[in-house]
Amino acid sequence: MATPQRKLRIIVAKPGLDGHDRGAKIIARALRDAGFEVIYTGLHQTPEMIVATALQEDVDAVGMSIMSGAHMTLFPAVVDLLREKGAGEVVVFGGGIIPQDDVPRLKEKGVSEVFLPGASTQVIIDWIREHIRPRAEAA
Repeated sequence: MATPQRKLRIIVAKPGLDGHDRGAKIIARALRDAGFEVIYTGLHQTPEMIVATALQEDVDAVGMSIMSGAHMTLFPAVVDLLREKGAGEVVVFGGGIIPQDDVPRLKEKGVSEVFLPGASTQVIIDWIREHIRPRAEAA
């Protein structure tokens, strides 16, 4: 008999000095309403804080929202710290004000997906359902 699959656990984080979190809150609520377990970290999170929360909460994915232009530094820093802490299987995705030209570079650095301005919450939900599995299931 198969055991029921647990809900995906996802952190929604606002790295850096960006003080605008309306989009992150909309995403967090949409993910929760879609049946995911969501932990919203709040504003002004360092990569170290995000990774510490990811480890403590045993999440399957980290979603970051950024508008400050520091995505090429902060997103890869989270990916690298997760790997250093032995949690490289945690999926990292993000969105916000990110130039299209930076998307391939972010993916090369380990960010699984980048959602640009105008991406609907349904597109994000569908991508998560297709690409992320509970970590315990994969073990």
